[in-house]
Amino acid sequence: MSAEPSRIRNFSIIAHIDHGKSTLADRLLELTGTIQKRDMQAQIMDSMELERERGITIKAKAVRMDYTAPDGEKWLLNLIDTPGHVDFTYEVSRALAACEGALLVVDATQGVQAQTLANATLAQAVGLRIIPVINKVDLPSSDVDGTLEQIFDVLKIVEDPVLISAKTGQGVQDVLDAVVKEIPAPSGDPKAPLSALIFDSSYSTFRGVILLVRVVNGTMKRGMKVKFFSTGTEAIVEEVGFLKPKMIPAETLGAGEAGYMICGIKDIHTVRVGDTVMEKDRALAEALPGYKEAKPVVFAGIFPIDQSEYTALKFALDKLNLEDSSFNYMADSSQALGFGYRLGFLGLLHMDIVKERLTREFNLDLIVTAPNVIYRLQTYDGKWRVIDNPAKFPAHGEIKSIEEPYVLLTIVLPIEHQEPVLNLIKDRRGVYVGIEYLSPTRMLIKYELPLSEMVVNFYDRLKSVSKGYATLDYQSIGDRESDMVKLEILIHGEPVDALSQIVHKDKAQDVARKLCEKLKELIDRQNFEVAIQGRVNGKFIARETIGAKRKDVIAKCYGGDITRKKKLLGKQKEGKKRAKLIGSVEVPQEAFLAVLKIDEDAA
Repeated sequence: MSAEPSRIRNFSIIAHIDHGKSTLADRLLELTGTIQKRDMQAQIMDSMELERERGITIKAKAVRMDYTAPDGEKWLLNLIDTPGHVDFTYEVSRALAACEGALLVVDATQGVQAQTLANATLAQAVGLRIIPVINKVDLPSSDVDGTLEQIFDVLKIVEDPVLISAKTGQGVQDVLDAVVKEIPAPSGDPKAPLSALIFDSSYSTFRGVILLVRVVNGTMKRGMKVKFFSTGTEAIVEEVGFLKPKMIPAETLGAGEAGYMICGIKDIHTVRVGDTVMEKDRALAEALPGYKEAKPVVFAGIFPIDQSEYTALKFALDKLNLEDSSFNYMADSSQALGFGYRLGFLGLLHMDIVKERLTREFNLDLIVTAPNVIYRLQTYDGKWRVIDNPAKFPAHGEIKSIEEPYVLLTIVLPIEHQEPVLNLIKDRRGVYVGIEYLSPTRMLIKYELPLSEMVVNFYDRLKSVSKGYATLDYQSIGDRESDMVKLEILIHGEPVDALSQIVHKDKAQDVARKLCEKLKELIDRQNFEVAIQGRVNGKFIARETIGAKRKDVIAKCYGGDITRKKKLLGKQKEGKKRAKLIGSVEVPQEAFLAVLKIDEDAA
């Protein structure tokens, strides 16, 4: 039997990475008796090995808690867990659309950080009731008053905060009381036509696609014929239920409830996360708000080191894409690396997670090429083209203008690290927007930055120059015209497509020179001289030469006429000329990683 909507509270926990979101979720599950003490383990909501290892949440989750308040009142609490990292903002926005309120967790030892600000702004935009929760108040280094001031000054949140220590459990009962008292009940109508928001999906080999849904209006029952609004896919509901956090089947899911539905769908791409589920016979005129399609912003080539693993890579991508439909992929080939795939990701952490999962879960050895972004360019015939791969870049004489994507960067950092951070942003072609002082010791800076300057090593360099204290968030602000060129690397006169990249004209020479120097260190000597060259718009702008291996052919000539020695040296010279004409150079795997590491070496 479905719960009465007035007794339901749907809420989310939002926070910056490592501010204690997963730990607070653990305490709530423990306190409400959803999970017995003997079954408890840290980060219980983070089921993926990578999530536990890195201490981050990657996928949105939902768990139902039956809570009996101290006064004997019974409540049904649905916690919809969200990721904290900027790359997974699309997950956060969907999870928030399924809630009426949010707990904003802020670490008392670190204060408001970049993603605290970003996620709180998202929640405010959706119109959620925000309850500030100040965590880690038991630590000697905590600054509760300073954190409270920042929450008010930066986020403009005036509600009284709940002071807790998620690790020890101090104050967690107050969090439950605040959820029941402060967060409004869902306003759905159980008798209206069915409308439910899909906020996440996963794939089971035996059951097919498992959809996590929040029912807004109506009732979802087993055996009901449903239709998905944006794709038009029709299906019959085989099972509905809720998560505690294991799946528990139920007869119905009523208005205001969150749970799962299984329809026996075998292809995850026929349903979209963020879509609206409706009854087939009582179709809706419009979809629920909150649906946005995830758009990849970073692209990279992934190639198997051993070409015999190409089929295994295809199988792995097909399978992984069933669980994470937010990356896309298409077949690609390279003269240097052979056959592989070109993948589109939501950001650099997303790229790192996908590559790590392919390596671990499918036991593949992979080479990932330098990541790049999407460029829009106009040719002289007036046509616009979208370029996501440097290999597809047209000849320079055909290009009229090029546009590259820009992001608005928000960085929170201690004031003493201001100078090196501002120098880094200036070096990456940043455009100043504004500076705000959060406290006497911390500041917030905003810059507009080309996304291409962020995809290689920006985050690592920022952490390095700020000694780990700076935190960042970014959001897309559209495309702008830029003077971009294609930098080609030629080895022994042959362009190596996997080393090509699109760079700003002012930086081309510097990048080409560093890359040629790096390749000279990595490529083995041959029996002939090898030239490594950087070329832009048909002109060579950098060159390094790897000298030929030389055998001492005159070592055994102890005496005799000088012409004998000259004859032997002449023969050697002719042999090297012939070898140069027909010789080929094998480029080692490290060379493709060199593109990613140029910046590190320059630092």
